[in-house]
Amino acid sequence: MKSIEDIMAMAQNVQAELTKAQDGLDKIEVEGAAGGGLVKVRASAKGRIIGIDIDESLLQPSEKQMIEDLVVAAFNDAKAKADAASGAEMAKMTSGIPLPPGFKLPF
Repeated sequence: MKSIEDIMAMAQNVQAELTKAQDGLDKIEVEGAAGGGLVKVRASAKGRIIGIDIDESLLQPSEKQMIEDLVVAAFNDAKAKADAASGAEMAKMTSGIPLPPGFKLPF
């Protein structure tokens, strides 16, 4: 069995790697879209919104409600993709770590 010092050193290494991975998530960009691409939302894998693009054809007062709905749908699409990208990156980081069944890391 490993000594407590070895276990603590391994835990510190894991923490450092997870911190590095979390920082890297902000550099991964995903794009959510709605309305056949008329509304697009760019976000980081960490969930930070980077930009919104609305096609000029939608910019009419009568289309206000539809634009609002499309922005929400595009945001949700970007958030789902950000969550998937984040999960994939974290899975890479934790693949070699012997964690107990059901143990969840804080991310």
